[in-house]
Amino acid sequence: MSTTGEGGTAEAMIAEAKKALWVMVGLLGLLWAIQIVNALGGYDLSREFGIETRDPASLPEIFTAPLLHYGWDHIEANSGPLFVFGFLAAYRGVKKWLGVSLLIVVASGLGIWVISPSSAVTVGASGLVFGYFGYVIVRGLFDRHPIDIVIGLVLALCFAYQFTSLLPTEEGVSWQGHLFGFAGGIIGGWLFRDRRPRAAAAPDAATTLLPKDPA
Repeated sequence: MSTTGEGGTAEAMIAEAKKALWVMVGLLGLLWAIQIVNALGGYDLSREFGIETRDPASLPEIFTAPLLHYGWDHIEANSGPLFVFGFLAAYRGVKKWLGVSLLIVVASGLGIWVISPSSAVTVGASGLVFGYFGYVIVRGLFDRHPIDIVIGLVLALCFAYQFTSLLPTEEGVSWQGHLFGFAGGIIGGWLFRDRRPRAAAAPDAATTLLPKDPA
């Protein structure tokens, strides 16, 4: 009997993984195209569309700041982890990934807006990077998929050094975005977990009514 549902068959998983691959290629292409325009303009886009701490007028920039960077080193540092973590977050379902991504962007952006230093203007995709990192680590536990549990464990061990970036250890780095993005990814793992229907309980043999024997 074939298994149904998102990612339920090998064919569905492969198709979704291909879709996830191209989605991440497209996202990185968009980030680099914006970076070229931004760099040619002296990074005016970053200053205009970055998140300004505790400025109510800057709240919409929560959605534009992850697309912008302050230099080539900045975008290069984010691109590799974003592609790997983003693909792992999306390969079981791009629709679910979109919901998780939106949650991470909002959580990371609000964290930056509330607790970053005054007068700071923050941009960068690192909140998404840490959000996907947190999501992939916990997804297998919430979904009860053995493969995803192994992927999450391996990711946590191989990139354990990333946890230091959740704390204020380096000046000029938005640990606030990292921390709240990571938290958003964990919450996303719970909110967007697979909800399998419960199996119907078998009737209790002691209470099953049987037709009477004919007299």
